Amino acid sequence: MRLEILPVLGIGHVTEGDDLAAVIATAAPWLRNGDVLVVTSKIVSKAEGRLVDVPADGPERLAARDDVLAGETARVVASRGATRIVQTHHGFVMASAGIDASNVDKTQLVLLPVDPDASARALREALRERYDLDLAVIISDTMGRPWRNGLTDVALGVAGMPAIRDHRGEVDPYGNELQLTQMAVVDELAGAGELIKGKCDQVPVAVVRGYLPAANPDDAGGARALIRDAAQDLFSLGTAEAHAAGLSDAATLADGPGPTPADLSAVRRAIDAVAGVVAPGTVFTLVDEAEVRAGLVAEMPGWPDGADLLLGSAPTPVEPMGLVRFGADLHRLRVALAAQGVGSTLLPPPPGSPASAALAL
Repeated sequence: MRLEILPVLGIGHVTEGDDLAAVIATAAPWLRNGDVLVVTSKIVSKAEGRLVDVPADGPERLAARDDVLAGETARVVASRGATRIVQTHHGFVMASAGIDASNVDKTQLVLLPVDPDASARALREALRERYDLDLAVIISDTMGRPWRNGLTDVALGVAGMPAIRDHRGEVDPYGNELQLTQMAVVDELAGAGELIKGKCDQVPVAVVRGYLPAANPDDAGGARALIRDAAQDLFSLGTAEAHAAGLSDAATLADGPGPTPADLSAVRRAIDAVAGVVAPGTVFTLVDEAEVRAGLVAEMPGWPDGADLLLGSAPTPVEPMGLVRFGADLHRLRVALAAQGVGSTLLPPPPGSPASAALAL
């Protein structure tokens, strides 16, 4: 395989309502069937009118940007100072929801396309119907990567080719059957296009030639195939956010049916996880005693009837530092329980107590 990466020069300034198919075909009359067109999402957003007016500077601009970010955010993944890593309504996890203030007037912000896959399909169809070009189209944008410095372009939308090349079931030269290998080829092609597009050169479109045959395969669902399902996401929150979620789970009472064997197994795994760091003499015990529950219900209205309790017994005899260690042990256990997907049912502070007021905050 021999690949060429070619810049599409002369695109110029794109504004709302511009016909991207005409703009690109005019600037690149040399396009061929089988080319992969890598289009920066920003010009797609501009053509689709995904611009928001904001003040040019000052605290009003920051407040307006925060409001725009909130509207583009499905959930916050991590926050550090002014940086917000969020999941967009598309499902992408990005800094600031992909909102961009570069290469645009200072009084505007550019948002991501509403549906990048649909944008890619529309551009591909226009080029095929009006210019008789059978291309693949990738809508790209810049992202960071967890655990690695630096940025790279990735695919937000794709049409005309699968997002993933699945090697599972293939056999390598040593006779090993591949079990897990799925290559995000559209991300690789988006990154290849970025090598010649740059950020300051006003080259928003690149062509990768030589990767696809003249007859392109179906896009097989677009770039949505790249979004990891929440159930498979082992790192769905930042460290501080996961820690806070664990404490929140730990303060939540179980108000459903009793624990299943899987629940109890998860609790035991959590206990095992902290067994090496607990204070000597601390014992964690699973309790399911009807009289204990009845006593708690009588003593504290609102304790859910039928809730199973996870109680910790402090070292005996109890001395001040032992209580401090015991509190730290409970804290570790709460986080370990949350990591196993189990909210602990530790007794909450009595209503009206200082601790209860603190939790209410």
